[in-house]
Amino acid sequence: MRADRLVALLLLLQARGRVTAAQAAAELEVSVATARRDLEALSAAGVPVYPQAGRGGGWQLVGGARTDLTGLTGPEARALFLLLGPATAAGPDARGALRKLLRALPGTFRAEAAAAAEAVVVDPSGWGEQARDRPEVALLLDAVVARRVVEFDYAGRGGAPGRRRAEPWGLVDKDGTWYLVAGTAAGRRTFRVDRMGAPAVTGEGFERPAGLDLPGAWDEVVGEVERRRSPEAATVVVPARLVPVLRDRFSRHCAVEGGPDGDGRVRLRVAAHTVRAVAEQLAGFGAAVEVVEPAAVRAELAAIGAELLARHGG
Repeated sequence: MRADRLVALLLLLQARGRVTAAQAAAELEVSVATARRDLEALSAAGVPVYPQAGRGGGWQLVGGARTDLTGLTGPEARALFLLLGPATAAGPDARGALRKLLRALPGTFRAEAAAAAEAVVVDPSGWGEQARDRPEVALLLDAVVARRVVEFDYAGRGGAPGRRRAEPWGLVDKDGTWYLVAGTAAGRRTFRVDRMGAPAVTGEGFERPAGLDLPGAWDEVVGEVERRRSPEAATVVVPARLVPVLRDRFSRHCAVEGGPDGDGRVRLRVAAHTVRAVAEQLAGFGAAVEVVEPAAVRAELAAIGAELLARHGG
């Protein structure tokens, strides 16, 4: 897990003062290319790690070898935890590594570092849109970490633009498209950063809700959006071997409802944006897929079969 490696790499640098990419690779049991990318990631995040060329060179921390994390400045600690935070979604080992690193920080840095670790969620699956760089992200990220209310112009789909106030709880990078998850007078809301105008950080502070699970909150947002995008569903029965294939095809719009039965078949619920789209995605599996309901999907499959027969029946 990358979070584990980055923590281990930082501690290795502190213990030895200077290491080559090859030495780091040997210690972490990864390739030299992976070790070099991790070193570059630490440097790009603002951790004071830099390469020194020539004989006896390598990568080292500014200020030489250290045995603890007290040499990190506040901005450096924040940069490190912004980098590591999203990686903790990989599992409990990564989260454990992050907690240990937090405890090693000077007490004055821990609150801001912890806030930075929870500030960003990375969702690699896109919605089929072209992402653009957003200069507003850095400003909003500062507000998330510092717990400061933000104001911005915003117009939802079909709505008139207006000035909004929100408590920024966290940012989500969905395949390059950024979203702000925030608290408002009307409750939790999600705002697309590229629809914001004139964002500004106020001097007003706020308390982040206790126990807020930002990844969980984002899952709820995505689930609701996907339900609206894919309102047409069908119940199908398929051989167990096809379950992973259909899960890959329908993604989160494929759910197991029962089975396997005596014949080794599994009942699934699949969905798409139209009845025709459901049928088109099932048609390639031929008789291996049995549509239980609704009749509209069965009719579309029959129509697709008739079209193929008319075109290729010869």
